[in-house]
Amino acid sequence: MLALEGVKILDLSRVIPGTFCTMLLGDLGAEVLKIEAPATSEFPGSSSSPQEASNLKQAAYYAPNRNKKSIVVNLKSEAGQEIFYRLSQHADVVVEGFRPGVAKRLGIDYETISKLNSRIIYCSLSGYGQEGPYHAFPGHDINYIAMAGILGLIGSGEGPPVIPLNLVADFAGAALYGALGISAALLARNNTGRGQYVDVAYVDGAVSLMTWFACGYFFDGSVLKRGQSWLHGAYPYYAVYETKDGKYITIGCLEPHFWENLCRLLGKVEFIPYHFAFDHTFHKPEDEKWDEIRAFLKEVFLTKTRDEWFELLIHNDVPAGKVYAPHEVFSDPQALHRQMVIEVDHPVLGKIKQVGITPKLSDTPGKVRSLSPLPGEHTDETLEELGYEREEIESLRQAGVVY
Repeated sequence: MLALEGVKILDLSRVIPGTFCTMLLGDLGAEVLKIEAPATSEFPGSSSSPQEASNLKQAAYYAPNRNKKSIVVNLKSEAGQEIFYRLSQHADVVVEGFRPGVAKRLGIDYETISKLNSRIIYCSLSGYGQEGPYHAFPGHDINYIAMAGILGLIGSGEGPPVIPLNLVADFAGAALYGALGISAALLARNNTGRGQYVDVAYVDGAVSLMTWFACGYFFDGSVLKRGQSWLHGAYPYYAVYETKDGKYITIGCLEPHFWENLCRLLGKVEFIPYHFAFDHTFHKPEDEKWDEIRAFLKEVFLTKTRDEWFELLIHNDVPAGKVYAPHEVFSDPQALHRQMVIEVDHPVLGKIKQVGITPKLSDTPGKVRSLSPLPGEHTDETLEELGYEREEIESLRQAGVVY
């Protein structure tokens, strides 16, 4: 048995945060039906013909659509809306990522669908949420993390902020919080018997990720500054260092005993007293000793390769991490042991590698049951299950309602 087995999700998402959200739920057993728009595709490089060999391979490797079925429906048509209404009567969850107001214009908003199915859980993912003075504004991850106070804290104190990958607002703020909100609403429905609306804003999620960092500000007005706190690389005990082979190693000696381990390993016991003090939380150190320590560490880490340092540090109980290129992650023994790289059988392409499933549930573990479908691969099957006759389906296809 899978944890979310029997939960039926209608996935209206058109961009990756919504798609990743439903992938997470699908990995845990939910039945996800992706309702795609005509002549669109999420994975780059695909042509308009889903049957081409290149699309078959791209779809197979496009992990965000795994554990899903796909139909292509024109929701701008009355007949297409009717298909969605029939589907929603048998569904548990709807996930959409349109800009606020679009679902209502299409006639597939929560108010409409909840009248057809009072148990439906309807999750909307949008940049600034469904209400408020910014709700209609456009945006992307870079805009949301800027507004959440995150971008201004990334990078050194010199020059502009450093733009990270879109992991914070898109994948954490929207996708993870979306999956959490849906899961909580499903649990609540077991007690109330009612569905509900789940309003997830990318920027809300990003602000929520700042919770711990905001404590000092709410307490006494203390404000973090980029490159000047103990977690920004301002201190040599929590930093990145270049190694002999031109690669990089990280150390994270936040606790005094870890710093002591490193100092003793390097024969620098006189550095031991120079560690964390409360004012390091918000301010860069002024003592010249810190410059001496950092200069020494920069020099010493250039004497061995990254991997040599990692083995030496770890075996002396010093927190360290190799700065990997992406391809190195997927051959790391820990990632392999934790099954964060998996192989899934494809009927044409053979073994397909993908990133594995994160929550390791002991009794109801997640599973990749199927690879990503081609757009519209399950249109006929799904419509037949809804009671449409073959002649009706063909008529809908000729009219451009389904594909």
